[in-house]
Amino acid sequence: MAEIKPMALIESMKKKVCEHSDVYFRTNKQTGKTTTGKLCNPSTQEPSAAQTAAKARFAKVVAAVRTILTDPTEKAKLKAEYKAQTKIGSLFGYAMHKLNGNYDANGDLIGG
Repeated sequence: MAEIKPMALIESMKKKVCEHSDVYFRTNKQTGKTTTGKLCNPSTQEPSAAQTAAKARFAKVVAAVRTILTDPTEKAKLKAEYKAQTKIGSLFGYAMHKLNGNYDANGDLIGG
């Protein structure tokens, strides 16, 4: 089977071509493989309270991971844990996995 090599313009694209498009481009940084996807049947309803709360919790985890990765000592400790495992493929993804789900009753992120 032949391997398709996209033209240079498509290799450098990410996200959407324009705001009206429903085709998304993504390039895997580790393999260099470019993939496309099409958004089918997008929701037209307003997000529920649970969806809004989940989005807020996700934003808190991302912010916590970014602060951890800017601290050199925390990053070194996390990097050692990351290298000892083989399940998750990126340091950021490992940090997200480690912090995700650590919330108290108020929805605030628990340190760890």
